[in-house]
Amino acid sequence: MADTEQLNLIQALNQALDLYLEREKSAVILGEDVGLFGGVFRVTSGLQEKHGSERVFDTPLAEAGIIGMAIGMALAELRPIVEIQFADFVFPAFDQIVNELAKYRYRSGGQYTPKVVIRMPYGGGIRGGLYHSQSPEAYFAHTPGLRVVIPSGPRQAKGLLLGALECPDPVIFLEPKRIYRASRGDVPTEYYTLPIDRAEVVRQGVDVTLVAYGAMLPIAQEAAMRAEGEGYDVEVIDLVSVAPYDIETVVRSVEKTGRLIVTHEAQRSCGFGAELLSAVQERAFTRLEAPLRRVTGLDTPFPYSLEDHYMPNADRLLFELREVIEY
Repeated sequence: MADTEQLNLIQALNQALDLYLEREKSAVILGEDVGLFGGVFRVTSGLQEKHGSERVFDTPLAEAGIIGMAIGMALAELRPIVEIQFADFVFPAFDQIVNELAKYRYRSGGQYTPKVVIRMPYGGGIRGGLYHSQSPEAYFAHTPGLRVVIPSGPRQAKGLLLGALECPDPVIFLEPKRIYRASRGDVPTEYYTLPIDRAEVVRQGVDVTLVAYGAMLPIAQEAAMRAEGEGYDVEVIDLVSVAPYDIETVVRSVEKTGRLIVTHEAQRSCGFGAELLSAVQERAFTRLEAPLRRVTGLDTPFPYSLEDHYMPNADRLLFELREVIEY
């Protein structure tokens, strides 16, 4: 059995980056304050001191320039790992990501694939308001050529980040900052990877399927446990990746339970949940026992003082679970 240690999400990510820098000498980390300061959330803490300022270095506050530089580095056979300080800050770099990074393999006939991983803290939970709390996964999931991965715990985060770093495709790696320090668990100390395109059934059940990812997974698990106390048996799936997403695992579950609820922090309209519900309806319509449902953020800018009202919680999920099961 591999040795393990108790880590939070930040420590697990830091360990993954450290191990990858040791193994892959072409790897570099770049972004705002990732060097001496160790990142605004300290995910890169100590890495510049250990690996040197040529491999872990700060950039100007210019996201388009950061991503453009990373693309050039990757085409020159370096392995850039970018940190965007908050996911909300990525939009000035949107053109570089969706029109350049995502399309290089296609436009070059497979000759060039910029192997870039872009790490971004995303979502609510820190009272950051509208400029520090957004969940932009649907934008990137809509872009062919990108993978979008979202961990939900320390063991998974380390293995998924190392898996993303070994992936030949560009990867958007969204880190749920709400659970950066709140989520702790046993993490193997060794170098290991996890599949970055496979969902995980984290709780077996027969009455309804509840799909979540990122910081919503522990909320979903809480709701499922409370539902169990009322006599309901909820199956919980951690989606892990939203591009590509593991529709087969979700459909198998829905064919068993006949019901589906999807939850995410992002706003409801055109959120990723709508895509997943549509895909399930196409494949499992005749097995459904109740309407498909979403529990999401609201169609407003992310608020400062009403964050707890905006974000889905176990109470909202439990209400929907009762409604769907008793339909």
